[in-house]
Amino acid sequence: MAHPDELDALFAFLVAAAVSALLTPLTMRIARAVGAIDEPRERGLSESPTPLLGGLAIFAGTLVAALIWLPSGYGSEHELWRGVLLAAAVITLVGALDDRFDMPPVVKLVGQIAAAVIVVHYGVAVKAITLPFVGSLAFPNAGVTNAGPVLTVIGLVLMMNVVNFSDGVDGLAAGVCTIIAGAMTVIAFDLGRPQPGVLAALTAGAALGFLFYNFPPASSFMGDCGANLLGLMMGVITVEAAVKTAAVVSFVLPLILLAVPFLDTTFVVLKRLKYRQPIYRPDSEHFHHRMARIGFSSRRTIAYLYAWTLMLAGLALALRFVPYSDHKGHLNTGWTLVIVALGLIVAAASVYLVYVLEILKFRRLATMRVRLQRPDASATEIEQGVVRDLETGEFDVVSGRERADVGALDARRREQPFGEREMDQDGVRADHQRGATQPPIAADRS
Repeated sequence: MAHPDELDALFAFLVAAAVSALLTPLTMRIARAVGAIDEPRERGLSESPTPLLGGLAIFAGTLVAALIWLPSGYGSEHELWRGVLLAAAVITLVGALDDRFDMPPVVKLVGQIAAAVIVVHYGVAVKAITLPFVGSLAFPNAGVTNAGPVLTVIGLVLMMNVVNFSDGVDGLAAGVCTIIAGAMTVIAFDLGRPQPGVLAALTAGAALGFLFYNFPPASSFMGDCGANLLGLMMGVITVEAAVKTAAVVSFVLPLILLAVPFLDTTFVVLKRLKYRQPIYRPDSEHFHHRMARIGFSSRRTIAYLYAWTLMLAGLALALRFVPYSDHKGHLNTGWTLVIVALGLIVAAASVYLVYVLEILKFRRLATMRVRLQRPDASATEIEQGVVRDLETGEFDVVSGRERADVGALDARRREQPFGEREMDQDGVRADHQRGATQPPIAADRS
């Protein structure tokens, strides 16, 4: 029989989903009325004018369900959730203003910090973490060395930007957050954290309700107001549902669950730093951009990223529920082998996607890929193709029609005089060094 708190989580999930889905058409009308529209452009996301402000519906679903199923009133426990809702309102307002007026990055950052400070002020702060093989690691929490709240603010701001950066293709951010929040719901209840479990459930529901209008082809975008709100909620859930507990895997599980958006953001930021570009500047190097470059449709892109996130969520749940350890340093051989096998499967899938997306560019792997695509090519042609791919980051697509187009292009290049080919390669190399070699596809909405 289900526990009452678990039933609360289920009802909160359903109500948040219903409210979000019902109100999204209203936010679309509001967006058109105030001019918060994502217009088609060379580096834009939409093929047609698409209303933003879908995050207002997500906020409404979150607010309604939270007011019903999370404790309200006064007292430290109750005030914590009041602070979370207040911060959610602040970051939603900041995001909505940015969707309409395109505010400078520094203003958005101030808004994110303000929202994070509010939730930390009301009690969402990490004072210690539990690490495998290390034990409990406490942060200084007094005077100028009060590191726990400061690190929590930094972590919450980071989470908001991670989700915001990942919101670059129809259905991606909403779907990934639904999966992660759903997994965190199960983990929170197992760790004895029912109220954070309810928050995770209603967050998953609000994101899922909006997804009905955001799944490709999207009729509404959540905008910064939705991406920042979901990022804040995911950060609060991570702290309250897992990190604050004394379980050995409490710090590891969120890292596994959030691996996809964090890896995406990490690779993009490193690429921007490599070419000395501001980290807040939009570009075309996110996972979904790379998938578009190799010929994936929007639906196929999010299918791959959903599957990757689901596999990581499955591994996180297995680490929590499979009895491979008695939590006293003794391992069960059979179940440990099961966990190792699951870990290897997830690792293999992750490596495969890293290879497909050419995130890490290895000459040997690139040579193998070009040889498979063009088995009749000579060694010189393969080498030229590898050099072109590694320098420009633009890779041959895999569908039959596009491959034929690429073959025709390569044939024209082979007919081109050697001197002109060298000039073309020099031009590509110069553009790449200036950071200008970016395909004209959708950029993130950050």
